[in-house]
Amino acid sequence: MHTQQTRGQLLRDLHLAAKTFLMPNAWDGGSARMLASHGFPAIATTSAGIAFSLGLPDYAGAVSRADMLDSIGRVVRAVVVPVSADLEAGYGVEPGQVAETITLAIATGAVGGNIEDFTGDAAAPLFDAALAADRIRAARVAADNSGIPFMLTGRTDCYLAGLDQPFAQAVRRANLYREAGADCLFVPGAADPKVIAELVREIDGPLTVVMGLKGASLTVAQLEDLGVRRITIGGSLARATYGLIRQAAREMALDGTFHYAGGQIPDAELCAFFARHRDQAPTD
Repeated sequence: MHTQQTRGQLLRDLHLAAKTFLMPNAWDGGSARMLASHGFPAIATTSAGIAFSLGLPDYAGAVSRADMLDSIGRVVRAVVVPVSADLEAGYGVEPGQVAETITLAIATGAVGGNIEDFTGDAAAPLFDAALAADRIRAARVAADNSGIPFMLTGRTDCYLAGLDQPFAQAVRRANLYREAGADCLFVPGAADPKVIAELVREIDGPLTVVMGLKGASLTVAQLEDLGVRRITIGGSLARATYGLIRQAAREMALDGTFHYAGGQIPDAELCAFFARHRDQAPTD
């Protein structure tokens, strides 16, 4: 049976195993089912993809917590594999607000989630390190109180925020978050293999990196050799999908042609695919 308890334990086991695993990011039930059908052991959501699907930008606060959780729930209900939720910065500054977000995410059926330290404020792009650690600590308590095995990821945006000496700051923050209760550490923006290898050595916990960004072209095998435990693709698949839509729109508007349709999956094939997977959903 695919209960939330068993899905949570499976996600935990994936992080404890020595093998690197790829956890691609979906933004709705259809994308989740398509990804899960190719054998990925877990799926993550992408806050960017969900925002774009709602016609909104990927900015802090553009999508309400309620709407984000509703979209996460749709992904969870579409697949039997574990789902880790992109919870951005926890939808609140104070640790108690972050804890509440974790509780609500678990109520959707998610068995993992990330909390980032990015503030959205250009003048102070990251939360104070002590506060950021307290936010992770509160998230850990909320997850443990649920009784569900929940993989908490502490994300630090030192590279994406363009900080001076991002490596040193990323290591310091990641280890603080680990001490505060994060199961996995996520440092997006690190793409150089030497930097990634150093992060693996200096961070006291499983490391996640994101591929699909420009300049991040390492393979799964290469990342495994570097010691990375988990790989995600962030919003890159959603952005690629919207790239196709824009390309098709330009073709139709400017040329009056429909060559884009040559790459589509036939209707009957898609209907058959979704019919087969319609009943493959969690039992709880």
